[in-house]
Amino acid sequence: MARWQADARGRLVLAAVDLFTEHGYDSTTVAQIAQRAGVTKSTFFRHFSDKRELLVAGQQTLSRLLADGITEAPATATPLEAVARGLERASSELGPANHDLGPRLAAAVAASTELQERDALKSVGMAVAMREALVGRGIADATAQLAAELGVLAFKRGYERWAQSSAEEAGDLAPHALAALQELRAATAALG
Repeated sequence: MARWQADARGRLVLAAVDLFTEHGYDSTTVAQIAQRAGVTKSTFFRHFSDKRELLVAGQQTLSRLLADGITEAPATATPLEAVARGLERASSELGPANHDLGPRLAAAVAASTELQERDALKSVGMAVAMREALVGRGIADATAQLAAELGVLAFKRGYERWAQSSAEEAGDLAPHALAALQELRAATAALG
């Protein structure tokens, strides 16, 4: 691939996930990632500060979309209805490439303690963005925190189911995330 080819950032993420899966996170170098993506090391560093940053590449965008959906929910929406709007908004941005990447990414994360820690930080960032958006709607902090945590869990459970389904069955992510949110809502009633 030529250096000038479009979507260097996306190619770097795909190359890294494949190399992390094939050789392990610790054994994969930035030079290998850049070579697999068909770019130079300097191009890598224009997009990412280090290889750890690759797996949280879309975190800021995802968190912003979740918060935007919550903010744009009708004023009469309950906290979980607003979270559902956030899930719909964020899910609408994830397409077939994300579906195909899901199982490979999960395998890479499962094989590395460092990547598991990064993944946990990503979840924290999503929860903070949703909580702040809910508080901005006038929701009490404890309620906003609980709704945000349920939203993160629903997103993760929905994404996992979506990524594990075949391309023909997968469809859009949103129904999977919303179904997971409904299951969690029902489960909270069983807590007593």
